[in-house]
Amino acid sequence: MGLIHSRSHSHSCSSSSSHDQTTDMEMNESIITQTDVSFLLAKHVFSNEIKGDTNLVFSPLSIQIVLGLIAAGAKGPTRDQLLCFLKSKSIDELNSLYSHLVNIVFVDGSPNGGPRLSVANGVWIDQTLPLKPSFKKVVDKVYKAASNSVDFQNKATEVTNQVNQWAKMKTNDLIKEILPHGTVNNMTRLIFANALYFKGLWNDKFNASETEDHKFHLLRGGSIKAPFMTSNKKQYAVTFDGFKVLGLHYKHGRDTRRFCMYLILPDARDGLPALIDKISSEPGFLNHHLPCVKVKMSKLLIPKFKTTFSFEASKVLKGLGVTSPFCGGGLTEMVDSPLAGRLFVSQIFHKSFIEVNEEGTEAAAVTAGVIMTKSLKFEEEIDFVADHPFLFLIRDDATGVVLFIGSVLNPVAG
Repeated sequence: MGLIHSRSHSHSCSSSSSHDQTTDMEMNESIITQTDVSFLLAKHVFSNEIKGDTNLVFSPLSIQIVLGLIAAGAKGPTRDQLLCFLKSKSIDELNSLYSHLVNIVFVDGSPNGGPRLSVANGVWIDQTLPLKPSFKKVVDKVYKAASNSVDFQNKATEVTNQVNQWAKMKTNDLIKEILPHGTVNNMTRLIFANALYFKGLWNDKFNASETEDHKFHLLRGGSIKAPFMTSNKKQYAVTFDGFKVLGLHYKHGRDTRRFCMYLILPDARDGLPALIDKISSEPGFLNHHLPCVKVKMSKLLIPKFKTTFSFEASKVLKGLGVTSPFCGGGLTEMVDSPLAGRLFVSQIFHKSFIEVNEEGTEAAAVTAGVIMTKSLKFEEEIDFVADHPFLFLIRDDATGVVLFIGSVLNPVAG
């Protein structure tokens, strides 16, 4: 499954296999680290943004790509803070990782019988500002981002509509709006956006005629009725102390990637917050807790669910200590203009959608960052009854990249 062939290195490429292996190992390390950052984000989103029994879904990767773009245009303490948060040693290392993801992980698998997958990056820049050539090179070559010259100063509303229309198109109409009304104005100078779309069919579909309503226990007590899917086939599942993990694989055909949804279910009905704390505090947690063999299931119940979740990522990032990009003064590597020293990130918005049913999964995410100027083992039977809050994620097992993370607190909440 050695899929990792980085297309962009921070040092000169050599054709020797030992060099390739080193690059593969570096890329694997980068992806493991990126996953740790993802769970750190998930913990903070879960603890700060969840109200009541709201379901959560977001793409940490989408947020990280926008932060990577911002980091590539930053210098000094602002760049250092972003690299520190993204657990990356240098902009070159970050560029190498995201170039690899855009070129290899996010290739559409549907022509080969795998999941339909797309990633799009976009940059909207005020017509009065030229991008610095070094930054434009990263925008074009690493992020494959389409640059649009726009008139923020006179047509801010039109640009907002344009970005929202782009988000809608790139997510197959699942996310209609990413920028709320009024967030872009005549002080805006740049917008960076990322959109992800995923649609995969299960390797083993669930039989819809076997879906039945069962109780789902809510985090704070009480229960609701929800439709649960079931199957009597063997499944990739494994039990650990205090939780279980189930892997549902997507069809891949001739696609070399292996996409899978993992459900991480705490034993205790109210165990999800503690489980998220555990996962986010143990580096490399995911790689050590994945099921690798199929086992008989004494009982399998998984709720169908469909949810949209949005939040202001900038608030979560500030809570995690990423404050410098929002203060100004550090984004001097983006544009050739005296204004460069006055640029700051005003807000970063994120919105995600997911639907899980008997056929498979459809998911999408958009992140938009608005940049302004300051005015001046052995076989045993396992049961997996997901009848209480649990965590889920979508991962490419070939590379280890996590695309989406979420939690289900109430499968019928929407």
